[in-house]
Amino acid sequence: MSNGSIDTTSSDGITVISINRPDKRNALSAAMCDDLRQAWEVFRDSDDRVAILRAEGSCFTAGADLSNPPSQFWKAVPDVGIDIGKPVIAVVQGPVVGMGVAMVAFCDLCVASSDSKFIYPEAKVGVAAGLISALVARVPQKIALELILLGEPMPAQRAYEVGLVNRLTEPGAQMDEAMRMAKVMTAGAPLVFKFLKKMTYETLPRSPVETMYRTQQQAEQVALSADAVEGLLAFKEKRPPAFKGL
Repeated sequence: MSNGSIDTTSSDGITVISINRPDKRNALSAAMCDDLRQAWEVFRDSDDRVAILRAEGSCFTAGADLSNPPSQFWKAVPDVGIDIGKPVIAVVQGPVVGMGVAMVAFCDLCVASSDSKFIYPEAKVGVAAGLISALVARVPQKIALELILLGEPMPAQRAYEVGLVNRLTEPGAQMDEAMRMAKVMTAGAPLVFKFLKKMTYETLPRSPVETMYRTQQQAEQVALSADAVEGLLAFKEKRPPAFKGL
C-alpha cells in the first residue's frame, strides 16, 4: 500500500512502514503525518504482530518539512497519538533530525546503522513543541538534556551506549537485523506483548506535553464517535438517543 510518500507492506506477520521521500531527505509534511497515522491504524487493526518503521535513502528524516510543517505531528507518533499495543521497531540510518528523534524515542526498539546521528535542533531555531521532553524518561537525564539543549549531533555509537538504540549494525545491515528481531517476536504471544507493553508504559513517567496529547487523543475519540453523532441528532429530532458505545 502506498499513500504518497508513506509506503506499507505486510508479510509473515510483519508490517513495514517506509518513509519514502528521499529527494527531500524524508522531511515530514502535514500530509505525510496524516498518512503515517493511517498506516499505524491499519497495522493496529491487522493480524500483523510487529511493525518496522524505516526510511528510503541515506537520511532517516530531516525532521519537519518547513514549507508545510505538520501542526499535529504527535498524531503520527505511535502510542502517543494512537494506541497500538504491538511492538514497533525503528530502523534508522544517516541523520535522524527533530521529529525523527521523537519518533525513535516512542518506538519500542531501535536498530541503527553505524553512520546514524541524532540531532535535535529546536533550541537553535527558536521553536519547540515539547514532546521531546519525554526522552528524559527513556535515557539518563543529562544525556537527554545534552541532545536537547546543545543540538549537536549524537553519533550512533553514543546513542547505543546510553540506551536510545538497541542494536548497532554496519551500514546497509540494519534492516536485516530488524527483520530478525521482528521474526523472533512474531512467535510470541500477542496478548502477553500487549499486556507487558501496557504495564511498561504505565510505569514510565510522562511529560506534561505527552499527557496533554494523550488526553487530547482520547477526547477526540469521544468527540468523533458514532455516539456523539447520535446524541446531536437525537437532540435535534427531540427523541431519546440510542447509544451503542461506538
